[in-house]
Amino acid sequence: MAIIVHKYGGTSVGTPEKIKNVARRVKQVREGGDDVVVIVSAMGHTTDELIDLMNKVTDYPDPREYDMLVSTGEQVSAALLAMALQAMGCPAISLTGGQAGVVTEDIYKKARIKHIHLDRVKAEIKQGRAVVITGFQGIDSKGDIITIGRGGSDTSAVAIAAALQAKVCDIYTDVDGVYTTDPRIVSDARKLEHISYEEMLELASLGAQVLHPRSVECASLYDIVIHLRSSTKDIPGTLIMSAKAIAKQGGSKMEKKEAVRGIALDENIAKVGILKVPDKPGIAAKLFGALASESINVDMIVQSIHSKGAMADMAFTVDKPDLKKAVQAVEKVAKELKAEGTLSDADVCKVSLVGIGMVSQPGTAAKMFDSLSREKINIQMISTSEIKVSCVIKKEQGKKAVQILHKAFGLA
Repeated sequence: MAIIVHKYGGTSVGTPEKIKNVARRVKQVREGGDDVVVIVSAMGHTTDELIDLMNKVTDYPDPREYDMLVSTGEQVSAALLAMALQAMGCPAISLTGGQAGVVTEDIYKKARIKHIHLDRVKAEIKQGRAVVITGFQGIDSKGDIITIGRGGSDTSAVAIAAALQAKVCDIYTDVDGVYTTDPRIVSDARKLEHISYEEMLELASLGAQVLHPRSVECASLYDIVIHLRSSTKDIPGTLIMSAKAIAKQGGSKMEKKEAVRGIALDENIAKVGILKVPDKPGIAAKLFGALASESINVDMIVQSIHSKGAMADMAFTVDKPDLKKAVQAVEKVAKELKAEGTLSDADVCKVSLVGIGMVSQPGTAAKMFDSLSREKINIQMISTSEIKVSCVIKKEQGKKAVQILHKAFGLA
């Protein structure tokens, strides 16, 4: 008998009928002789609706109360699924992240999981119950409810799978696998049979919304295979695993030759800049230290030097929800440094190519830039690594850029 870990996203539990469908699937696994631990997200757009309610009350919510509010969405899903299982004759119990033993850092909204004490979960399994756990949350050292960032239910699922020493974590969602790009943007996007942790982590970090980046990071750390699959179709999905494991399973020769495995589009970014600051040691540390103190993650960074005088402009990208705080922090630093001014632009997006094969196939970036220039798409910022190339462009040109690049690199 094995312990199977399932995770169901918001669309998979979005209605009472969908919750019943999930319950039937869980019951079927239980009848096959395995124990099941289920991690659930909030129903449908519940979290967005809760945040909308919050915004009608205050423009500057207290972080503790924010976590207290948005954590309720997962509790509704977990309780309803446990009830649905019980109604079908399958013993079940719902637990919050804290009740399940998920302990986080003392950081509201974006905490990392420190450790998981599964005594309660194991005791419930021993009693013959299916255990349904709220994703996205845990408790801190004070016992406060803490959330681990939007999409954090994926991370909860993988972390719990690792703690239970499960070999596979099945993540069920409204898509049936990882595609070369978003099928809603490119109709002939191709589903991948396998993808490496490194490639999936880049795609997830760069805007592909099928998995939370930290869930992939956690899976890689503990060598947990993630099976991303459809909650409505009983078909194989995409296996996310180590490149070594893929090689052992005999990943297709065609896939091995591809320099680019996937294309991601991130429309949830904004650009911030500070103009004409002294070009000397310590300036960048002061600027990005101020952003770090506000828990603002910075992605792409560009610094340009003026031809006259030791002055420089700096520009960087942040997540769009952090734009207001980022601008406030930058304006404060600009005033201290007597900079010429600041700028911000929320009307941008980031398009990225990802693939381990880029290391051995030069010219990928040049081909990307040439393909975009032919369509008169201007590149504002560029960032590269061994397995990815990212460009910031106007938001209105994002989907067109993905379509152009998908065709240019033969990913259909």
